[in-house]
Amino acid sequence: MFLPVGDTPNPRNYTPWVNWAIIAANVAVYLLISLPLTAKGIQPRDPLLQEYLQYLAPLARSWAELRQMLSQLTAYDLFVFAHGYKPGAPQLGDLFFSLFLHGGFWHLFGNMLFLWIYGDNAEHRLGRIGYLLTYLVSGVVATLFFSMFAGRSMLPLVGASGAISGVLGLYFLLFPRNQVKVFVMLFPFFMNVVLLPARWVLGVYLVIDNLLPFLAGSQSSVAYGAHIGGFLAGLGIAWVGEHFAWKWPWTDQYKDLGRRPQAKDTVIDAEVLAPPLADLREAIAQQNPNQAFQVLQQVGREELSQLSPTECAILADWLEQAGYSIAATRLLRGCLGQRANASNLADAYLALGLLRLKQGQPTAAYQHLLNVFDYNPSPETAERARQALAQIDVYRRK
Repeated sequence: MFLPVGDTPNPRNYTPWVNWAIIAANVAVYLLISLPLTAKGIQPRDPLLQEYLQYLAPLARSWAELRQMLSQLTAYDLFVFAHGYKPGAPQLGDLFFSLFLHGGFWHLFGNMLFLWIYGDNAEHRLGRIGYLLTYLVSGVVATLFFSMFAGRSMLPLVGASGAISGVLGLYFLLFPRNQVKVFVMLFPFFMNVVLLPARWVLGVYLVIDNLLPFLAGSQSSVAYGAHIGGFLAGLGIAWVGEHFAWKWPWTDQYKDLGRRPQAKDTVIDAEVLAPPLADLREAIAQQNPNQAFQVLQQVGREELSQLSPTECAILADWLEQAGYSIAATRLLRGCLGQRANASNLADAYLALGLLRLKQGQPTAAYQHLLNVFDYNPSPETAERARQALAQIDVYRRK
């Protein structure tokens, strides 16, 4: 048995109220609605039963099988049929309400366990409102993605799995260096908690548990399509959020950094630098941020790509101090993407990690600070990364 029980690192002194509220809402719906209705029988004269039978009858292979189905029906089955999302009869209210209905205790338990493990980091990174909106949007996208392959089916879809898959997609992109605590029980040989890379665990969830069965056309009560759709939605939201540093883009004067139009036939020669870039480099060398800002908007993307990672790190620090965090983030991410073979990438990763730390995002900083040591950092850079990592609470299995 392999059971995820936690993750590391987590934000220090942070209470994920929205995540807890979502968990509480799901549990409350189960205790107050699902559980009582599950113990309640059906009323033969219920008009909803007649409608349900029109859907149920074609699924039975014999009269005896239909009678057996009817004998196992509960009031909750009819409630799910009425309020679960049905691709063949879509309703806006069902689209959202179905996210809080579950097929049973273990369905609820598995979903809430995953939300408890991964949701706190996601909420801390996105903010409370942003996290709630992302959760709901992911759930809606997951349901609609499922509907694309369900045709006119009247089989109701219920559960928070699609929305939670969106959280997992976010986590996959935003926290690649995190580790998941997994309780492994191979009785009687091995019982212990092991740490596994988060992307391994989430990769198994996406590919082995969902994508392969989906492609194979597996007949199951599990909505693989919803899980895949939610995961893709989370990935997309994370990519857009990182691109804008999780801030409204119009709040940053330098949001279009590096987008100065270039002549189509112009070729940038590393040995013949355009005057704006030469001025920018001179300002960096002279430690003059005001002069750098004066010429910054005149520098195009191709010219910015000529900056070394160390120059990017210095300029990004100035931008962050001046309140232009979107520009600082874009500059560093662009530098890391365009200068993949540079010898001093460790400086850029350190700058991005320290930037995240200044923004109060230690778990996001952790991802970049660990990358520092993969790029042969100088002793000074390595020491600064170690000092920053020491500020982050990390669970270590001894």
